[in-house]
Parts: sequence; C-alpha cells; structure tokens
Amino acid sequence: MRTSAFLYPWDVVGDPDAPARIADLGIQQVTLAAAYHSTRALTPRHPARRVVTAEHAAVLYPPDAGHWAGRTLRPYPQTWIASDDPFAEAAEALAGAGLDVHSWVVLAHNSRLGAEHPDTSVVNAYGDRYPWAPCAARPEVRAYLLELAAEAAVRGGTRGTELESCGWYGFAHLHAHDKVAGVGLGDAAQYLMSLCFCTVCRAGYAGQGLDAEELGAAVRRALEPVWAGSGSPDAGWEAVGKLLGADLAEATLRWRTETARSLQEAVTGAVRAAATPGFQVLLHADPAPYRCGANAGVDPDHILSVADGVVLPCTGADAVREAVLGPFAGAPDAVVAANLTVVRGMGGSPDTLERDAAHAASLGANQLRLYHAGLASDPDLAAVAGALSRLG
Repeated sequence: MRTSAFLYPWDVVGDPDAPARIADLGIQQVTLAAAYHSTRALTPRHPARRVVTAEHAAVLYPPDAGHWAGRTLRPYPQTWIASDDPFAEAAEALAGAGLDVHSWVVLAHNSRLGAEHPDTSVVNAYGDRYPWAPCAARPEVRAYLLELAAEAAVRGGTRGTELESCGWYGFAHLHAHDKVAGVGLGDAAQYLMSLCFCTVCRAGYAGQGLDAEELGAAVRRALEPVWAGSGSPDAGWEAVGKLLGADLAEATLRWRTETARSLQEAVTGAVRAAATPGFQVLLHADPAPYRCGANAGVDPDHILSVADGVVLPCTGADAVREAVLGPFAGAPDAVVAANLTVVRGMGGSPDTLERDAAHAASLGANQLRLYHAGLASDPDLAAVAGALSRLG
C-alpha cells in the first residue's frame, strides 16, 4: 500500500541524514508542509536544534511579492528557518533519496490573519471572534484562500498536494495555552459554538429563510444546559437537532454545506489551473458534513467528483476507522488514504500500525498517511519501519 509520511521542512533543512532516514522507513512519498499554522515542534534528531517555534501561520517558501502586491490579505513568510526557500531545499533533498514529494497546505486556519484583520474571522452566537478561524463564506477570505492554495500547492518538484482545513473552521483549535476543557462539549455544542454570525453568514441564513437574530438567540438558549453541566453528550448529527431543533439545524447545515462545497470546488480548480496535468489534489476530510476543522466536513460523493481523493483521520479504535472510511467504500478510482498517528506521545500507536493499516485496507483504504515522521521518537520510527516491511 502506497504510504506517505508528514514532514516539516525544518525536519530536513540542516540535517543531511534526514532524507535517507525517512526513506529507510519504507515509505514512497513525503507530504511536506508548504503553508502551515503556528506551532511549537520538537526536532529530536536534528544535529543543530531540538525545538522550532513557528510563531505564526506562514508559507515555508518565498511568496511571490509581485503577485501579492497591493492585496490586503496575503501570506506571511516564515522567519524561523535559516533558508531562502525551506520547502524547496527540503523537497530537493527528499527527492534525492528517491521519495516523491507532495505539498501540505493548511488553508482556513490562521491566527495572525484574524488578529490583524478581525473582520475575516468566524463570529459565534455570543459575538466572540475566533481569530484562528477565517470565515469560509467571506468573499475576501475565499479569494485569499484560492490564491494561497494555487501558490503553496504547486511548488517545484511536487507531484501533488494535500489541502487541510479546506472548509469551515470553528471552536476547536488547540489555541495557545488552551483553557477550554472545563466544560465538556459534545458534537452538538461544538457545532453550535462553530456557527458563524458575521455579516456574510447572517445574509446566508436569511437565504435559508432564517432570521439571524432569532437563530442566534436559539443557539444561546440551546447552549444553556451545556454551560450548566447538563448538556447532552450524544454524538452525531442527531444530537445537534436534539439540542437546537431539527428544522433550524438542517437550515444552518444547508448554508454551511453549500459554502464549503463551493469553496472546495474553487480551491481545487485554482490548484489544477496552476499545475501541470496529472497533478494530484487530495483533501483532508471528514465524511460528516457538519464537522469542521483540519479535516473539513464533506459530502463523500461530491468531494470525489471534485478532488482526486481524500485523507481521512483513522487513528483510534476500529469504530473510528469504520465511521470515516465506510462512506467512501466503493470508490475504486479515488485515493482513500487512512491517516494514522504514529507518535506515541500524541496518542498514536506505532506498535499496532500493521494491524490498523490492514483493518483500514479491509474497509477500502488504498493508501496510508503517517503522522508525523519528524515528531516521532526513534522507537516510534523503528516500529513504523518494522510494520511497513511486513505490510509489503
């Protein structure tokens, strides 16, 4: 089964041993970050450093200054890697080790963008802005995401791209020093806390026959039991209808689904227009359209008519894989990649990789993604190499 491992350019730049070490895992491909959000990351094997602090969302290559001149929303260049073009430097080294390189592009997740341009952010029913979550409905945000996707995805030497956060982002974030776990939020509360009430979304709700003020009040009423500690822990879309009311829930979902679909179509089209024929476009996705975040909610039939395939979150129990892979069963011409975390300290299970990969394959997965070869410990990587050698 074709396997790709996620990497950051800083895992490779300045470490001449990294490409061979990654290739020796038994993978065929690397999914290399070209545009990424803020993070603090270990580099446990790098000869010159142990921690990289990416202070803000940035592109990991030099953006085309002429192309972005005069635009209010533009990508931020990185400053924490000593390289004129970290992506290109890492990609060249990895290709030299016999690995295919695909770009990894994070789209609607950018805290600095929201801080500097607050009108671009999702606004919840209480009026709180989410600076990490650009609103996928706003025309200026969509125009920016299309341009970013085309530039960041189609870097020299790449054969394809994987687009993360291509849809709605919402409450869930893992923001700096997060302090939001005091009240448990199930699927329904997460959805309601992720509904946007910016001016564009208010108009979108009106198009669905909803009054935005009344909807906001209904959302706040529905969340009162959650803040009191008596909210429903039920998972799934039915829980949203139970909390908000089925008719209101369905109307909001229609607006969000239409918005996400059109963005995914436009972004995929922009990437293909910038790429050579045969360039592969995959989306990090969740088959539940109401979900938002890094794995954007999609309609499986629709997304497979738009992109070349999907990368699906498959870490955890068998039931997790069954839920996300099941809706994509019977798609023989599409890439259905099972994304498995292989870092023990991040909840991954490298020791069960062989078994988990076989289970994913039995459910229709035809590729693997491993998160994350740069963050994993030496024992984690040894377990991965052993599992891949047995999988063949």
